Amino acid sequence: VDKPANVSFAGSESMTKLLADKLAVYAWTRDLTNQTPLQLPPDKLVEATVDFISALSPTAVTTKIIIGEDLNEQGWVGIYNVGKGSVHSPCLLELDYNPSNDPQASVATCLVGKGITFDSGGYSIKSNAGMFDMKCDMGGAAVVAGALALAIKSGLNQRVKLILCCAENMISSGAYKLSDILTYKNGVSCEVANTDAEGRIVLADGLLLASESKPAMIINAATLTGASVMATGGDYSALFSLDQALADKAKRSAEKVKEPLWQLPLESWHQDKCPSAFADTANSRTQKGGGAGGASNAAGFLSRFVPNEGEGWLHLDLSAAYNGSGDSYWAAGATGLGIATIADLLLN
Repeated sequence: VDKPANVSFAGSESMTKLLADKLAVYAWTRDLTNQTPLQLPPDKLVEATVDFISALSPTAVTTKIIIGEDLNEQGWVGIYNVGKGSVHSPCLLELDYNPSNDPQASVATCLVGKGITFDSGGYSIKSNAGMFDMKCDMGGAAVVAGALALAIKSGLNQRVKLILCCAENMISSGAYKLSDILTYKNGVSCEVANTDAEGRIVLADGLLLASESKPAMIINAATLTGASVMATGGDYSALFSLDQALADKAKRSAEKVKEPLWQLPLESWHQDKCPSAFADTANSRTQKGGGAGGASNAAGFLSRFVPNEGEGWLHLDLSAAYNGSGDSYWAAGATGLGIATIADLLLN
């Protein structure tokens, strides 16, 4: 997508370029999110992302993709187990944008996105109404990819890695099941209390991979919990962090670019809000929506997989990433909210 043919801009050359670049990125991100599960299985999500971002700076981008059984063999148990019930293989993308081409260059930021291309809920199956819009469950992956693309178009000169955790959450004889126990690379064991709380299971792998690069900042984004939609009305992205200075910076970026963002509670003790009798933690609770404080409890689960006790880490629960029907502000479908805030953080 270069620029929609029916839109033109007036003003200075630099301003019109900025607006055209932003429009092109949003158009790509929204189109990607609106594609159906038939059009966009996990490997196609990865392929589309690599093609789009590589074209922006071909000499600065390298990629690594891990697919199917290789995920399990290499210890990426979350993505593998969530995706193993589908005929479409799960995959993990690590895209390295390194404008200096210096392999020793430090990584300023890692972006981690949830790329569940369709979410049936697995054996904790969703209702028909709850499942209808689940093509949008890869909205986090689309938003972080779009944010990186916008930052590159705006002159990003720091090394950034993009990590997408991609799978279909389906039901079959090979699907993961309630009470399964997964043990992650950092030794944390997780009992599956809800197969529909799969986003945090795949993001844990992405956060562990991000941590290996020792970046100054890690930002993950996901259409993660219905609890955050209930809390924000689906009008704001929900922000969680154990690093208040960084959270304040994110809120300033959101205010600057006019994106609605609201911080919800997260403390270290939220890690213990999903207890298990058989593992270090469960991925949720068995109550509907994960019980009270479900969005904060999900963030607490994720905090087990980031370094430095959460310093330098932001979690965005993208409650406003998608609308099932149009309203006075948005057409039906993806919004792209979150792109501008994350891009501003990358550039500043």
